[in-house]
Amino acid sequence: MQDYNKLAQENICRELFNAFQEILSWKWDSWIESVLAEFSVNDKDSIRAILERYLGSTWDSSNVDKAPSIVQTINSNLGALRPGQLLFTSDSDQDIIIFGAWWPWSDGKTISIRIAPFYKKLSNSERSEQFRLFRDWFRI
Repeated sequence: MQDYNKLAQENICRELFNAFQEILSWKWDSWIESVLAEFSVNDKDSIRAILERYLGSTWDSSNVDKAPSIVQTINSNLGALRPGQLLFTSDSDQDIIIFGAWWPWSDGKTISIRIAPFYKKLSNSERSEQFRLFRDWFRI
């Protein structure tokens, strides 16, 4: 893995953590090895603006089939986007992609956001170390 990709991943994660520091509380979600936060729909515009600032691409059920193949792989791994769900991604041309999965709850009052790295090429030992670092950046 190139040092540039590692640095870009760390910068995105640290910037997201700092931007959300007073807004969201993160916890670990072992289901997709991600950080997870829940928030009120009343905060959706400000949360989305931050995600769009640091994760430059936004995908939904109407356009994800036109996304780069790596984004389609992430979408498939998540069970495929349904209407109302969003997938935010960093630069898909990099070896490491940071993504955010935006899932509104059926109660209409709450939204979950999961943020995680996706590694195109990584050995098991490298993967464990990278997830340890990822969790550290979100202070989990």
